[in-house]
Amino acid sequence: MVDLTPVKRAHAKARRVLGKLGLRSHAELHPAMEDALERRHEERQSQLAHRERVAEVSLAAASLAGAIALAAFAPHSRSFDPALAVALGVAFAVAYRVRFHDGAGYTTPTQLVLVPMLLLLPAATVPLVVGAVMTLANLHRFVRGEVHFERMTMSFSDAAYALAPATVIAFAAPAEPGWHAWPIYMAALAAQFALDFVISAQRDWFVIGLGADLGVAIVAWTWLVDGILATVGLTAAIAARDEPFTALLVLPVMALLALFSRERDARIEHSRELGRAYRGTTLLLSDVLDGDDEYTAFHSRGVVQLSIAVSDRLGLDERQKRNVEFGALLHDVGKIAIPKEILNKPGKLSEDEWVVMETHTIEGQRLLDRVGGVLGEVGQIVRSSHERWDGSGYPDGLAGEEIPLESTIVSVCDAFNAMTTHRPYRRALSLEEAISELRANRGSQFSPAAVDALVELIAEDEDMVGPAEPELEEITLVVPEALLNRAG
Repeated sequence: MVDLTPVKRAHAKARRVLGKLGLRSHAELHPAMEDALERRHEERQSQLAHRERVAEVSLAAASLAGAIALAAFAPHSRSFDPALAVALGVAFAVAYRVRFHDGAGYTTPTQLVLVPMLLLLPAATVPLVVGAVMTLANLHRFVRGEVHFERMTMSFSDAAYALAPATVIAFAAPAEPGWHAWPIYMAALAAQFALDFVISAQRDWFVIGLGADLGVAIVAWTWLVDGILATVGLTAAIAARDEPFTALLVLPVMALLALFSRERDARIEHSRELGRAYRGTTLLLSDVLDGDDEYTAFHSRGVVQLSIAVSDRLGLDERQKRNVEFGALLHDVGKIAIPKEILNKPGKLSEDEWVVMETHTIEGQRLLDRVGGVLGEVGQIVRSSHERWDGSGYPDGLAGEEIPLESTIVSVCDAFNAMTTHRPYRRALSLEEAISELRANRGSQFSPAAVDALVELIAEDEDMVGPAEPELEEITLVVPEALLNRAG
C-alpha cells in the first residue's frame, strides 16, 4: 500500500496557507459580513437603536453646521448656476440610488458626479447641495416604505464625506479646473478618504460592532471604488469646463454600474441563502445524531460550548469561529456509519473494534465533502479532530501545526468533555482530575495553546463545563489512558 501521509500533510499545510491568505470560495460571504448584511436587512425598516440614534443625529448636526459654515465663510471663486446645480443634483440622486452593499453599509458611484460638482459649482456650496439631494432621495425611499422615518436622519451624516474635499477645493484650487492643479485634487481626495474613515469607524466599529479587521477591509474597498471613479469624474469635469452641462455624459456609465449593482445584489443574496442552507444542514445532521445516539448528541453540545469559548479566547476570526462551531457540532457525525454494537458497547473495545471506530473521522469527512462548500471545509476539521500534537493520532498522523487550528480546539474540548461526562465503561472524572490529565498531555496529545486557553476559561468560570449527565445505571472501572488516547 502506498503511504499517502506526506501528501495529506502537504494538503493540510496548503489549506492552512490559503486560509491565512483568505483565498476561499468566491461565492461564500465572510460570516461577519453576512451577519452585518442580515442585521441591515432587518433594521432597515425599524427605528434607530438609542446608541445609533445618538451617533447619527450628532453626525448629521455636525455635518449640517459644517456645510452652512463653509457656504457662508469660504471664498466663492465661481458663480452659482441654479440650473447646473439642479442638473448635477439630479445626476447625483441617480448615482445615489445605485448601491453596492458591503455589509454594514454600502458604496455608491456618486464620485462620478461629486467631482464635477466640486469643480463646476462653487465648492463651498456643494455639501449643502449633496445633503439636500440625499435627504430628498431618502424621503422618496421612506414614502415607498423602504426605510423607517428615523433613518432619514442619516442623510446629512451620509453627506458629511463631501465636507473635506469641498473645503480643500474652496480654499486651494484655482477657479478654472485643469490638470495643472492635480496635487490639490489629490489632497482633496485624501481629505475625503480621511473623513470617510472617521465616519466609518464610528458607524461600523463603535455603533454596529463590526470587527476592526473587516471594517478596514470594507473602507479600503470603498476607497478603491471612489478613487477609480474620481479619476473619471475629474476627466469629465475638466472636459466640461467650457460647457458645464456636458459633465452629464457620465450618466451612461451610471447605467452600466446600476446593472453591475443588481448582479452583485443577486450574488450576495445567493451567498446568504447558501449560508443559511449550510447552517440548516449542520443542524439537520446534528438532529440525526440526537435521534441516533443520546450520549453522542449530549456530548456534541458540550463540545460546541467549550470550543466556541476557547476560539474566542484564542482570538480566532469570524470564519474560523464558524468552522469551529460546525466542526464541534459535527465532529462525531461519522459515527452514523459505525455499527451500533460497537458504538454502544458497555465496556472496552477490542483492537479490531477500535479500527472500525477510528474510521468515524474519515466517514464524517466523506459525508461533509458530499455536501461541499463550507461543510466540505469543516470536513477537514472533523477528519483531523483526533490527530495528536506529537503525530501519533489518526487518521493521517499529522503533528503540531500541520493539524488545522480548529481541529486542535475541537480535540481538546472533545477530550475534556468526554472525561467529565459519564460513559458506559467508567464514571466521569472530577474537574481537578480532568484538568490534571489535560496538563499531563499538553504538547503530546493536545495543542499547548488550546490546553492553556481551556484551563484559563475553566478557572474563570467552572459553570461553563456543564453537568456530567446523562447518568448511567451501570458504571465500571475508569480507563483514563484509553480515553486520552482514543477520546470521543
